[in-house]
Amino acid sequence: MEEFSTTATAAAAAVHRLVDRGETLATAESLTGGLVAATIVEIPGVSAVFRGGLVVYSTDLKHDLAGVPAGLLAERGPVDPDVALALAAGARERCGADWGLATTGVAGPEPQDGKPVGLVYVAVAGPGGATVRELKLDGNRAVIRTESVTGVLRLLSESLQEASAPA
Repeated sequence: MEEFSTTATAAAAAVHRLVDRGETLATAESLTGGLVAATIVEIPGVSAVFRGGLVVYSTDLKHDLAGVPAGLLAERGPVDPDVALALAAGARERCGADWGLATTGVAGPEPQDGKPVGLVYVAVAGPGGATVRELKLDGNRAVIRTESVTGVLRLLSESLQEASAPA
């Protein structure tokens, strides 16, 4: 239950900051399979900021729906920091949002394409650029997916804070 409250707190903080700023949000999710969007829409008032999301679990949909370059996917596979950045940018562009969030990684139970279980990349793309973070998570599928949601929401909160800071 503690993971949920941490995740819910991260979602609420990000949503309230976006409402205050009058900015919008979209998601592109792989391993989390819509869990980021589901977590965000639990927050009252989210309709003012959440544009929508893409669940692009299969590699071909990462290209077809989110606009990740096919060459990047072919060269590096779906679990890659640059793929996460492209997913975030794709969510932002395809959904017409100010901010895009992305998750990609290996939730398990088996490694994928030589990438270990628990290797996750979360990314945020916004008006001032994009950032990606590598997570090395332990636990079962549910724990890895939940911690991935928390990770991307924390990264969004940090990005919003940085965007608010005076230059």
